[in-house]
Amino acid sequence: HQSAPGGKERESFVRVVGALLANKVPRHNSLAQVHTLASLLQTNLGQNGNARVVVAIGEDGGCGPVASALAKALPSFSMKRRDNGEAAPNQGDRSIVVNLVKPDGSQIQDLNRLRSCDIVREAVSLSMRLVDEPPETMNVDTFLQEAKKVADKCKNVKMDVIRGPELRDRGYGGIWGVGKAAVNQPALAILSYDPEGASQTVCLVGKGVMYDTGGLSLKISGSMVGMKADMAGAAGLLGAFYGLVESKVNKRIHLVLCLAENAIGPNALRNDDILRMYSGLCVEINNTDAEGRLLLADGVAHACKHLSPDILIDMATLTGAQLISTGKKHAALVCNSEELENRAIMAGKKSGDLCHPLPFCPEIFKDEFKSKVADMKNSVKDRSNAQSSCAGIFIHQHLPKDFKGEWLHVDMAGPAFVDERGTGYGVGLVMALPDA
Repeated sequence: HQSAPGGKERESFVRVVGALLANKVPRHNSLAQVHTLASLLQTNLGQNGNARVVVAIGEDGGCGPVASALAKALPSFSMKRRDNGEAAPNQGDRSIVVNLVKPDGSQIQDLNRLRSCDIVREAVSLSMRLVDEPPETMNVDTFLQEAKKVADKCKNVKMDVIRGPELRDRGYGGIWGVGKAAVNQPALAILSYDPEGASQTVCLVGKGVMYDTGGLSLKISGSMVGMKADMAGAAGLLGAFYGLVESKVNKRIHLVLCLAENAIGPNALRNDDILRMYSGLCVEINNTDAEGRLLLADGVAHACKHLSPDILIDMATLTGAQLISTGKKHAALVCNSEELENRAIMAGKKSGDLCHPLPFCPEIFKDEFKSKVADMKNSVKDRSNAQSSCAGIFIHQHLPKDFKGEWLHVDMAGPAFVDERGTGYGVGLVMALPDA
C-alpha cells in the first residue's frame, strides 16, 4: 500500500517473479547455468523500469556467473529512437538493485566478493558493447582507443602499438596483408601487466577483424551480415585482461590484439599471393576469407619471440565449422596440453562460458595446407576434414619448434554472437582459468 492525497491509502501492485534452477545438469553443461539465468533475467526485466533481483547462491558458489548473466541480460549499446525522434532510454537510465543471498537467506556483504562480482559484470559489458557497435564507429582506430582506456584505468599496465606500414617493415606479413586495403590501417597492440612477485607469464592473443567482407573471396548471399562481430575474440580478451588486472591476479599478463579490417580495394590481398609471416614461414593465399588465422599466426609468433609465455591462449571467431562441431553455446578448443585443456573445460563449467575439445593432431592435419610454392597454404584442401581443428593447427604451426609452454586455441564463432548481440564470451572463461 502507498499513501495517496487526502491521507487515503491506495493499492500498488509489484510484479514478483520466482525461478528455481536445476540442481543437476548433464556433464557438458554448467551448474551455474548462466545461459538460463541470463534468459530469465532478460525476459522478466524487460527494457524499462526499475527492478530488484535477488539471487540465492550456495555457500561456496561464485558470484561471477551471476554477474556475467546480469551483463548478458542487459546489453548497454543501442541507437534506437522513439517515435518522436528522441533517443530511447538505455540501461543506464534505470535502477536495477541486485542482492546476493546465502542459503540461510542472509545477504552477502563481503565487499571483496561483491567487488569481484562487479569486475566480471564490467568486463563482460565492455566486451559486449564493443561487439554490438556498428563498424562505421568501431574500427581499428576506436578499438585502439578502447584498449588505451583500459590501460589508463588499470594500474601497472603499459601499452605499445605497431601500426600501418611499420607492420610490413617489421615482418608482420599476416596482419599487414589482411588489413592493408582498409581506410583504417591494421595494428598490433600489446598491453602488459607485470605485478611484483609474478612467476608465471600468460599471453592472450585476440583476433580483431573489425569487419570481414571476405576480401576478394567476397562473402555473398547475405553471409556478410553480422561480420562486425568478427572482432569478438579481441573484445572478449580485452574484457578478460581488464578483469584479471582489476582482480589483481598474481600473474604476468600480456594481451596481444591483432586488429585489421578485411576490406576490398586496389591494394587488397589476392588469392595466389604469398605472405612472409612473423614466424618466418611463407603462406600461399588460397582463400582471402580465411584471414583470421593470418592475424593470429603473427600474434602468437610475436608473443613467443618477445613475451616468453608459459601459457599462450589465442581466441577468435575463426571458423563457421565450429558451430557444426560444438554448437552455439560451446566454444571449440584445440590444445597441446591435456592438463590445460581439462582446466579450460572446468573453467568453462565454472564460469558458464562452455567449451569442448577438438583433436590436436598436427601430424595428421598439417597436410591439409600443403603448397607447391610456399611453406603452407592458408586454407584446407578438404573442407570435410575437421576444419576447425585444422584452423587451430595452422596457428600452431607458427609457434617456434622449441616452444615449451602450453598453448590453447579457442574458436568461439558460435557463442560470441547470438540473436544479433555480442555475448561477452571469453571473459568468464579466461578469468576462471587461474583457479580452475
